[in-house]
Parts: sequence; C-alpha cells; structure tokens
Amino acid sequence: MRTYAYFGHKDFYVALGYKAEVIKEYFLNYRALNADFTVDLFSGDLKSHQVDSVDWRVTLVNTGNTSMTGGRVKRMQSFIGNETCMLTYGDGVADIDLDALVAFHRSHGKMVTVSAVRPAARFGELEMDGGRVTNFQEKPQLHDGWINGGYFVVEPAFFDMIAGDDTLLEREPLEQATKANELMAYRHDGFWHCMDTKRDHELLESMWTKGAPWAK
Repeated sequence: MRTYAYFGHKDFYVALGYKAEVIKEYFLNYRALNADFTVDLFSGDLKSHQVDSVDWRVTLVNTGNTSMTGGRVKRMQSFIGNETCMLTYGDGVADIDLDALVAFHRSHGKMVTVSAVRPAARFGELEMDGGRVTNFQEKPQLHDGWINGGYFVVEPAFFDMIAGDDTLLEREPLEQATKANELMAYRHDGFWHCMDTKRDHELLESMWTKGAPWAK
C-alpha cells in the first residue's frame, strides 16, 4: 500500500476473508498502532505523538472465507464501479514502477495488463557441457520462464468474465482474456519476491532491516 501511495494511488479496496476481523481491527486502530501516545487513565484522554499521518481512504470488504481469488475480485465490482482499477495480491513485494505500468496499459488499449517477473531461483543453477560445469550461480534470477507478478491494471469489462465465488482469477477469467487477445504483459526486470512461506517471511524481514529494495 505504501508503494501505491508513493505513486499517488491512495484509494484502496481490500478483499477480506480468513482473519478479516484482524485486518479490520488494525485499520480501526491504525493511528494508535503506528504512533507513540499518552493516555490519561483517569479521564481516558489520548494524545498521540509522532503520528503516521497517511492520507489514504481504505475500504474493507468481507468477501467470504471460502471465495476463490476471482470471486473476491468479483465481489469488489460494486465498490469500484465502472472505471479502470489496479489489482494486486497481498503476498508479494516488488520495486515495480507503477507509473510505467499504467502508462503501458494505456498505450495498448487492451482489457488487462499483468506484470511479468523473473524471480530468483530457489536453488543454484548449473550450466554444463557434458559433465563439465561451464557456469555456476547461487540462486540467480531466472533468465526465462516469466511468471505472473501479481500487479494488474484492468478495465471494468474484465469483471464480467468472472462467474462467481468459485472462480479462480488465474484460470477462466485470464484464460478468456488471453483467447480474446485482451491480455498484455508488462515486463518488470527489477526486484520481486513472494511471501508464501516462513522462509520467505524471514528473508524479507532480513531485507527490510537492511534497507529493502522495494521500499518507497
């Protein structure tokens, strides 16, 4: 969200499911959780210090515990309305240039743009000539095999390709957009990493403490 705000996008719609109440409580108590404060236990008066004053508008929508990725997006349609929007998963971080992503989307006039990324390999890579190793790289960035980086720009017509709660965004909707020649890929060569496992979490936390490459 801070990355989006850095590029001037400050109107957020968050699709909630499992542990929705935890995320709602976080935003309801955002000012207190992100500031030092003094509380008068007799009067109940609260004075904040060093407030993290963000000028965001955040809409929290409970899209159900069992809804699939497409179903969650479909349930946001009435909130977003008939306009272009940006769509992002909550389990990846990147230093993607969102201005460039939007400009690319506007330039081609298609329904959907997906960011394409080349993540670092989980294991070292060997290039061989017979039994002789010609190149050794410890966890290099993949040269081929672009994957879905999770940063989309979509036109409102895309919502109509999503049937309902049981729809996976990555299956029928994006497959239909592809067949209709309405899906374009913006290639991002910079930093991207998912946070799917405890190992990913520890790695990204370590990067954050040292000065994260995705921080804006």
